[in-house]
Amino acid sequence: MRMKIRADLHVHSKYSRATSRDMDADTIALWAQRKGINLMGTGDFTHPAYLKELKQKLEPAADGLFTLRGSGSGVHFMLTTEISNIYAFKGKTRRIHSVITAPSFAAVDAITTVLLRFGRLDYDGRPIFGFSAQDLVKLVMDASDQCMVIPAHAWTPWYSVFGSKSGFDSLDECFEDQARHIHAIETGLSSDPPMNWRVEALDRITLVSNSDAHSPEKIGREANVFDCAMEYGEIVSALKTKDKKRFLFTLEFFPEEGKYHFDGHRTCKVSFSPEQTRRHNGVCPVCGKPLTIGVLNRVDSLATRRDGVVPRNAIPFRHLLPLKEIIAGVLGTGANTVRVNRLYTEVVIDKGIPELDIIHDLPASELKRLLPEQVLAGVLQVRKGTVEVTPGYDGEYGKVSLPQVQGED
Repeated sequence: MRMKIRADLHVHSKYSRATSRDMDADTIALWAQRKGINLMGTGDFTHPAYLKELKQKLEPAADGLFTLRGSGSGVHFMLTTEISNIYAFKGKTRRIHSVITAPSFAAVDAITTVLLRFGRLDYDGRPIFGFSAQDLVKLVMDASDQCMVIPAHAWTPWYSVFGSKSGFDSLDECFEDQARHIHAIETGLSSDPPMNWRVEALDRITLVSNSDAHSPEKIGREANVFDCAMEYGEIVSALKTKDKKRFLFTLEFFPEEGKYHFDGHRTCKVSFSPEQTRRHNGVCPVCGKPLTIGVLNRVDSLATRRDGVVPRNAIPFRHLLPLKEIIAGVLGTGANTVRVNRLYTEVVIDKGIPELDIIHDLPASELKRLLPEQVLAGVLQVRKGTVEVTPGYDGEYGKVSLPQVQGED
């Protein structure tokens, strides 16, 4: 049976470094409901303690998917994890992060059994291995040809397939003979589909967007929207074939808000556009050290098309901002202040209206009953895309403002 599916397939568990202790299956499911996500990645299935929890807490639902045992929450889970490969190739250290999906615990067990030959899995939910990304793909596909390997946050400078600091110039260069198994890449918070469309070699690739959440409230900040059966095989098939009838669109950050959109040097508070970086020969004018080259610049360097060209088979997208950021923008305050949290709780938690319904789906006529007038204005402004963003750089998130409504209460 076909249904609307909002999927966030890349998150981390409490067993990953710098991750909230609340990131377990129960809390992930709770916040997925609040956000309006009905298909979540588990994250971190390679970690033995978390895998034990998943096997205890999850029960089979539809083909290859799972639900919390006895919960009736309606939130489904796909078995997923992230792997870090750090290795030398052609005289350069490469650092590649990849998301892996699996159709069963049997496939997960097959993957972890092989990985244990190369190192420990119990020290971090995102383990690091010294073999190549190419070898990772072969290992995973040998475990089950129903798995997917998706390069994670593909443009991030330090840990990604196209990263300026440690990546490659093409998927073929990175994965070599295993590139035929790469059907999708994750665009990451600092890029969006139009940026990726400038690289013609990616036309065959499906662009996906996920939250990479390390805390419950970040779930769903980016997501994928499908119209198909809630089954592992259907989701994977839609991704592999880039089927626009089943994979409808992605929900995206404004890429300027991502923390690596511009070039820069955070220590010296230097933020540069690609043009400014070229004028300064890639060097920080304050301290003389190399700038961290961001996503926009990296896309420019690999682009084969001008900005604005839409490939024939492109999956559509829509920009959004989390509701707390919209409320904060209206009130002219921080996103984690008491006023913002109170209003968010009243609307999303107390009234039980999923956040993505509010910021994306519900018509203005219904929102009038739910939101204060200026917050409604902020939501509608974001939907139109008329926001102002000071770009993020070198690990600093960008700053979004809603100039038409900011500061009104």
